[in-house]
Parts: sequence; structure tokens; C-alpha cells
Amino acid sequence: MQTSPEIDFQGMEPRDDLRARIEEKIAHLEKLYGRMTACRVVARGPGAHHRTGGHYEFNIRIALPDGREVAVTRTPDPDERFQDVWFALGDAFKRADRQLEDAVREIRGDVKHHEAMPTGVVKSLSPADGFGLLESADGREIYFHRNSVGAPGFDSLKLGERVAFFEEEGAKGPQARRVKPLREGAV
Repeated sequence: MQTSPEIDFQGMEPRDDLRARIEEKIAHLEKLYGRMTACRVVARGPGAHHRTGGHYEFNIRIALPDGREVAVTRTPDPDERFQDVWFALGDAFKRADRQLEDAVREIRGDVKHHEAMPTGVVKSLSPADGFGLLESADGREIYFHRNSVGAPGFDSLKLGERVAFFEEEGAKGPQARRVKPLREGAV
């Protein structure tokens, strides 16, 4: 870590045993993920917050490279287990662990990113037969069926209207599925 961890006690006297356990938890996270640049933990004692009177609360902020941050700032539920300082501490660090794991996975590029839907223009419609043709951005004609059009539906489509879609190979060539009108109010 680039800076020493900060531990702040609010609404309670600083406790050496609690500080030592917090430092152990921070060291464990740093050992697992190693990309932490700074960490701040705020321990709030019972009654320090009007909504959680009688409960301990731990807020954790972990700085990561590229300006990313993990923040555990949840106010505990009205659950009597949060009256125990050790339970509240463990709960906060479990949340931090999960969020840090997700952030590191994203930094490494292990997160699945969905491809953007290609767009096209409605080139022809055959309402009686329930199909139409789209012209894709690269100029290809792509067939679509009435059942592949999302709200507000096939009957609301107009020639020249922009749509987004997913393409797949059909029995007779390219075919659009999940055709989605790109207009105000379309779902």
C-alpha cells in the first residue's frame, strides 16, 4: 500500500484490540489483492448515528489504481447482531472483500462486456406477411419477422426508421432477432 491505513473511531473510545483486528483485516485484503493504494476505516460506536442507535457501523474506503475505489458505507439493518462490534467488523470486511474481488476482476479484464447491438434502417415492410427487411450500417439486407420486434411492436414500424438488432444466420441468409426501434418511448 502506498500510504498507511487510516483508522478513525467516532462515537467510541479508540480500542487497541479493535485497531489491531482492523489492521489484520486490511493486511489480509492487501495480501489477497495487492493493488490497494490507500485504505480508510471509520468505526462508529452505538448511538453515533440517529438511525442505527445501539449498533456498530464500519465504513471502509479502499483506493485502487487508476482512480478506482471500493466503498463499504452501508448502514446496518435493524439487526441485533450489529450490537456486537466483532460481528459488525466482520460483516463490513466481508463486503469489502467481495467488492474488492469484483474491482480487481474488472481491472484484469475478466469481466464479461456485452457487445453493442448493431443498428440499421427499416428498408421494406410486408405487414400482411409479417416480415420486413433492414439495411445494416454496412449496406446489407437483413430479414426480420414480426415476432422478433420488441415493443411497441411490428405494426408501429415505419420505413426509414432506425432500429437496433442482433444478427444471426437464418435458413436463407442473415436474419435479425430482437429488433428494437430507436425512438423516444420505445422499450
